[in-house]
Parts: sequence; C-alpha cells; structure tokens
Amino acid sequence: MSDLQTPAARPANPRFSSGPCAKIPAYSLDLLSDAPLGRSHRAAVGKAKLKEAIDLTREILGVPEGYRIGIVPGSDTGAVEMAMWSLLGARPVEMLAWESFGEGWVTDAVKQLKLDATVRKAPYGEIVDLAQVDFTRDVVFTWNGTTSGVRLPNGDAIPADREGLTICDATSAAFAMDLPWDKLDVVTFSWQKVLGGEGGHGMLILSPRAVERLESYTPAWPMPKIFRMTKGGKLIEGIFQGETINTPSMLAVEDYLVSLKWAQRIGGLKALVARAEANSKVVAEFVAAHDWIANLAVDPATASTTSVCLKFTDPRIADGAAFAKAVAKRLEKEGVALDVGAYRDAPAGLRIWCGSTVETADVAALMPWIEWAFEAEIAALAKAA
Repeated sequence: MSDLQTPAARPANPRFSSGPCAKIPAYSLDLLSDAPLGRSHRAAVGKAKLKEAIDLTREILGVPEGYRIGIVPGSDTGAVEMAMWSLLGARPVEMLAWESFGEGWVTDAVKQLKLDATVRKAPYGEIVDLAQVDFTRDVVFTWNGTTSGVRLPNGDAIPADREGLTICDATSAAFAMDLPWDKLDVVTFSWQKVLGGEGGHGMLILSPRAVERLESYTPAWPMPKIFRMTKGGKLIEGIFQGETINTPSMLAVEDYLVSLKWAQRIGGLKALVARAEANSKVVAEFVAAHDWIANLAVDPATASTTSVCLKFTDPRIADGAAFAKAVAKRLEKEGVALDVGAYRDAPAGLRIWCGSTVETADVAALMPWIEWAFEAEIAALAKAA
C-alpha cells in the first residue's frame, strides 16, 4: 500500500456533496453585500428581491407564461407536500418511486393522506415502466432520483392531453436538465441543489391545470396554514408574486439571486445543462475504462447527470458497505472529495455530484484519486487476509 503513488493533481474544489451542493465558481460572501438584512420581507426592497427571484427563475428555466412560481417554506419537501396535501384526492392516484425520496412521497400518500393509491416501484438503479402508468390519474414522481442516480430520459411517455395532474419533484433536475413544461403540472425544487443555494426554501411551480384544480377542489383533510394556497375558493396570487407565506431568509434570497445571475451570465439553461452533462461524461468515461466500478443506473439512457451513483464490482470485496465507506473516508482525509458516500438508504458505493456549479476540471482531477483510493483499500484487504 505504501508503494501506491498519489495522483499529482487535486480538485481545486473538493465539494461533491449532493446537497447542499457546491457554490457557484469564484463564490465569495462579498457577493451577498446587497442583501437587505434587518429589513422586512414585506418592505418594498424585500418584495422586489423576492419578485426578482421568481422572475429570473422563470427566465432561466423557460417556465411558460400562465404558470405560477412561488417561494414556499420547508425546502423541496415542503413544496412537494404542499402540492400533495392541496391537490390529491380529487382523482385516483398513482405514486411512482425509484429512490428514497419517492418512497417518502408514497408514505405521505398512503399512510398520511390514506389514499387508495396505485404504487409502482423500481429498485435502485432502475425506473418504473412509464408505459404502464395510467395518466388519467394524478401521478406523483421524482424526475431525477437524487439517491439512486437515475432519471427520466424525457417526458415522451406523458400524454399532453392527460386527464390527471403530474406532480414532479425535480429538486436535483431543475437547472441541469430539460423539463418538458407541457407535460408537468406541478414542479418543485430547492435552492441548495443544482445552483448551490442555501437550504430551507422550496420552489413550487403550478400549471394552469393545477390552479384550476386548486380552485375547484377542497380536500377532505385539515390543511396546515403553510400549505394553504386558496382563500374563498380562489388562488392566493400573492404567494406567486413574492408575498411568502412565512418569513424567508433575505440572506438566502440574495444567495439565490447571485446564483441565478451567474446562470444568466454564462448562457442560461443551455449552458447549465451542458456543464452537468460534461461533468457526468467524465465519470462515465472513467467507469467505462475500469472493470471494478459501475454506474448504479442499469440503463445509460436513465443515468443521472447530476447525482451520479457508483458501485464497486470487484469480486475481492466481501463487505461492500465497509469498503465503500473506507474509500469515501480515504478521499475525504486527503481533502480531494467531501461527502461522496452513497445515501444511507441506497446501495453501498459513491455518489458524486456533477451538477452545474461543479467545474469539469475538478471532476477530471478526482477520477485518479478514486482509483488510488480503491487500490489502497484492496491492498489493505490483502494485507489483512
């Protein structure tokens, strides 16, 4: 093991966490100097900042006019649950799950809302067969499995003339993948994923069809205050103009604005998607060149370009979980990759965030270190045998 030579190059930024994710390149706290700290979010300056965040979100993501965009409490979780509690129950429901967060939405629907939902699950590394999904029903799903490294390749399987609503958790997809807005009625995400923002705030995007449901349907269960989007049978439009339900962090809002303006400067959504694809391609090429590691995604067409999940396949590894943890620990000790262990509920392995704020050069510099850590742990196993 002492004969193994460490790679010469190191990632300039070793932060490959899948959330909170790496800040934008050249980030500095000085960029937040315009935050209206100590001011009310209901003052003119606060309202203007919140409205700007909504407007830039619409511009960069290409959200169609007529779709409402709101800043809501509780990060992506709050946004998804706000949608589920407010919209589900009017029609039969199908819940699709291919990772731990999707499983959580199943639990909400079946055990909390007590809906008689059709549940379709796929094991880690796969997605469900969308051809089997009945889109006359409301359908809830994650676009990209943050903990499983798989994603929908496109929205082709979703009918444009569907009868039910599609509720899409897009938290690790928004800003890094093309989302077909005509196929999605509710889209949620959080600031701390692809744009590397701060946690605690969720984004909720509603299509006109979703708004119509909100104004024509009253759920049978009690509605917490932070979930309420209508009053007197009409949408509370202020929520979607920057009048947040509860007090937001204006420092976090400023941080989100900094990231949005960076995205705008580099070329918007097209540039963001290209950066994530370039990053994940580096990992894919590394995996293809080494027979002891593989992508957790079974089908390359569904492999994530943001939360890239890997598994070790070498037959000399008896305890996969211990081996993967040892590799991640070794990488962290060297200061070349932080927080790259697989999610706690996922199969053992590594999870490398390749989202749009990560520099491709850093991903490329990390790959030799993964090989070094693997060889070092294999040598340690041999020595212990």
